[in-house]
Amino acid sequence: MTRTLLIALMLLAPGIAFAQDRTMEKPQPPKQPGVIVIAHRGASGERPEHTLLSYGLAIEQGADFIEPDLVPTKDGVLVARHENNIADTTDVASHPEFADRKTTKTIDGETLTGWFTEDFTLAELKTLRAKERLPQVRPGNTKYDGQAQIPTFDEVIALAKKASKQTGRTIGVYPETKHPTYFASIGLPTDQRLVDKLKAAGWDRADAPVFIQSFEVNNLKKLKGMTHVRLIQLMAKDGGPADKAAPSYAAMSTPEGLKAVAQYAYGIGPERSQILPASGTPTSLVADAHAAGLKVHPWTFRAENFFLSPQFRAGAPLEHGRIAEEITFFLKLGVDGFFTDFPYIGVQARNAFLAAPAK
Repeated sequence: MTRTLLIALMLLAPGIAFAQDRTMEKPQPPKQPGVIVIAHRGASGERPEHTLLSYGLAIEQGADFIEPDLVPTKDGVLVARHENNIADTTDVASHPEFADRKTTKTIDGETLTGWFTEDFTLAELKTLRAKERLPQVRPGNTKYDGQAQIPTFDEVIALAKKASKQTGRTIGVYPETKHPTYFASIGLPTDQRLVDKLKAAGWDRADAPVFIQSFEVNNLKKLKGMTHVRLIQLMAKDGGPADKAAPSYAAMSTPEGLKAVAQYAYGIGPERSQILPASGTPTSLVADAHAAGLKVHPWTFRAENFFLSPQFRAGAPLEHGRIAEEITFFLKLGVDGFFTDFPYIGVQARNAFLAAPAK
């Protein structure tokens, strides 16, 4: 989303009321297994994304998995950032000592200008502080700007393990390998680093509390031979894998395409609109994926009307709409889990759905 579009939305919706922070008291696990709540970048609807603040709140709110997107530093350490360009998610622009690191790069065909993790050592990145990526959409999150560092994958794993002991619930991690072909091309491949960290944590089994996800194909096929943990093929409504291993995500989403995906992946992570397009008529993707033996974890459920499917909007674009109803709709379609920026809503909707009498 561009800044111009965000500003336009603000002008269209004056006097927007934003939801207050909420946490759930003593979150309970689902009454039956099988439907998981994945905290998308943590509780990113209420804290700056990919911070221990965000992951910690997500755990407090009952999420089953926390999701770190992983990119490498110059010295090869995996850190949690949505993108390797950290211009919008850190205060790097206010650090004069790093002014000369600003550059322009082409990554997966997109030209980007900013500061990139692969040009910084971990020690240098640790001098930065995280900030809200979408301040116009989530102004309440900006009060946490400057309070958190960029976490390493080691720190995310440690948080999940510590929280599992403290809560008695198993908190899993759901890492995404970002731009694996690009990073391999510059001498910073991430697959082996990721697998090594998981093995060090004792997570190298199919029943480990881990899913590895990627929008690319070849690195998932490679990972299948490197680890026993479950793999998820991410998909989007438009475009195709950056590694050109398939003609398009649309082709991968057909019954035949899904059979091919099932040869190396445990499940798929489709964009929500691949299941529920703007027309309001669900596609057969969930059923087709299940027929191929794949689990389905769609992304991403956000509370703001701007992001919701049209039939679940209520109010101005940046007000909160009927996200719980949208999640429930997808649960009725048979999804096996889902990504959300608001884990407390996701947990409540999931638990209510599972507790409801079967019809």
